[in-house]
Amino acid sequence: MSGLLDGKVAIVTGAGHGIGRGHALELAKHGATVVVNDLGTSVKGEGAGRDADVVVDIIRARGGSAIADYSDVGDEDQVEAMVQRAWDELGRVDVLVNNAGIVRDRAIWNMAAADFDLVMKVHVRGTWLASRAVARRWREEAKAGDGQTYGRIINTVSGAGLLGNFGQSNYATAKAAIVGLTLTTSLELAGIGVTVNAIGPGGLTRISATLGSEGAPLEPDERPEGVYDATDPSNCSPVVAWLASAEAGYVSGQVIRAMEDRIHLMSGWTEAVTVSSGEKRWDATKLGTLFATDIFQTRARGLRMGG
Repeated sequence: MSGLLDGKVAIVTGAGHGIGRGHALELAKHGATVVVNDLGTSVKGEGAGRDADVVVDIIRARGGSAIADYSDVGDEDQVEAMVQRAWDELGRVDVLVNNAGIVRDRAIWNMAAADFDLVMKVHVRGTWLASRAVARRWREEAKAGDGQTYGRIINTVSGAGLLGNFGQSNYATAKAAIVGLTLTTSLELAGIGVTVNAIGPGGLTRISATLGSEGAPLEPDERPEGVYDATDPSNCSPVVAWLASAEAGYVSGQVIRAMEDRIHLMSGWTEAVTVSSGEKRWDATKLGTLFATDIFQTRARGLRMGG
């Protein structure tokens, strides 16, 4: 065990499998006590189970500390109970990793509203509820102390939310919303020393396997130790552990993709091309030429030049 996160308490949601499982194992490896949250559902959000127990057993067998939690992150009362339990039993929460997620993929013309709503509930509402629960407590601690506290929130996004993906209008919308939530809460909590970032992971998981990925997904702990595997969903977990540490106190409001052996610092919506009407109202009949030349051609030239 290293000391990067010694004495810290972390909650990881959706930690029963795949990416979340990798995060929980990595945080524990570096000394954190981990609340392993998982409702135990299928990738479509069906059923319930005790998948979190398996991860807790692995962490404890490796000499770490962890407790299991089976709360539904989309349920306000259950999220409040989960966070309060961590404070009551473990003394506090220092790190929140919002990772819980499901998929219910269909093209928009075939998607039921219930499938949209449930995906949004788990991803967006779940991330928001857990973030609010810890933020409220951190703010109270800051008000009662010296105005500063230690807090790290790390949210999970994906390429679907950043770039779009056919058949995932619900999932992509949810992940894009989490970027907005990350940016806003990073501003709201900056004054009390809390950082909020988003991680975009990769790897073969139960969810990615539903998109037609080849092979059955292996859990991070089921892979040969010390052997690099590009499909390992925990390849991004060391980045999460570092973002959770005191060393990363200057990093907030960022979207970072950690894919295979690469780290990408993402840049959000920026003004790629700007044109002005010269303080005159635009004429819709003349905008076709403007967009074809001054806007899109300028943009294309910038891309060819590496801009």
